[in-house]
Amino acid sequence: MAYDFAKGAIIVAGLACAAGSPAVAEDYYRSKTINIIVGYSAGGGYDQYARTLARHMPRHIPGQPTMVVQNLPGAASLQAMRHVESNAPRDGTAMAMFDPGLITGHLGPDGTPKLNLAQFRWIGAMLRDVRVCYAWGATGVRSWDDLTKRKEFLIGATARGSNAFVNGIILRKVMDAPVRQIAGYPGSNEQRLAVERGELEGNCASWSALPPEWMSGRKVNILTRFSPKRPSDMPEDIPYIGDLTSDPDKKELIAVLNAPGELGRPLALARQVADGQVAILRKAFEASLRDAAFLEEMRKQLLPLDPVSGEEAEEILRKIYSTPSHVLKKVVEILE
Repeated sequence: MAYDFAKGAIIVAGLACAAGSPAVAEDYYRSKTINIIVGYSAGGGYDQYARTLARHMPRHIPGQPTMVVQNLPGAASLQAMRHVESNAPRDGTAMAMFDPGLITGHLGPDGTPKLNLAQFRWIGAMLRDVRVCYAWGATGVRSWDDLTKRKEFLIGATARGSNAFVNGIILRKVMDAPVRQIAGYPGSNEQRLAVERGELEGNCASWSALPPEWMSGRKVNILTRFSPKRPSDMPEDIPYIGDLTSDPDKKELIAVLNAPGELGRPLALARQVADGQVAILRKAFEASLRDAAFLEEMRKQLLPLDPVSGEEAEEILRKIYSTPSHVLKKVVEILE
């Protein structure tokens, strides 16, 4: 896909607006509390990543502040973003971990963002998210072909705009799969319980968030993945959704809709936060991801890491928002 980087530069110009802001003392965060506002309920993947990071990142911030995780679920994590944008302090003590599906899930009718995530100050992302669609084993659906033969297949979502919702849109409106999506779950933990109860027949989720006992016990069948890149621990026979169609227009739409997955488990601050505070937190974030104790805890929890720096996150946003307008309009039409 060709990207108009000039257009992207205009959209993200706000990222540089804080230049010239007052310098921040090296020990600015001493005696302060930093809140990570997680846009989903406790117990899910976002919560798990945030709490693990919060136990280690303060060691790498001069002054070693306290770091607290708060859950503020609602509207596919939009409520958490609005809180950081409008209600939380803009002094570098409040950041959000949110669903990057908001990037494409909140485009306006003309393809421009209603919620412009390029205007936030990005600390980075913990994972290039590889998402999959799976079926609970008891349904008898074992492959993509099995799914297409069903009259109806029930999956879940939190709300419009979430990554899971966008995955469902791809299945239903791009690939014409017989999927019905039920929204309203607070987070991934509640959706997993619904699958186990038989309330849902399967779901779309992060590969890294699937319970290990589901995989080792062969309780689920993975039908397709939403990333062209296959993780080393994923079976080779799981097809990429874009390879299941020969239609170039569908392939292009799938690529745009999946692009936010590059920013799995992202962290961002309000646009008013000063450059000095952003620099301190970016440096601490990157140091945390190299911390031996942090890495060991992530290993024990079976939580993979494939981090994205704050600068790289900004570049990914430039590419998404500079997608040709006629393509973004198609994306909006599909998401309606």
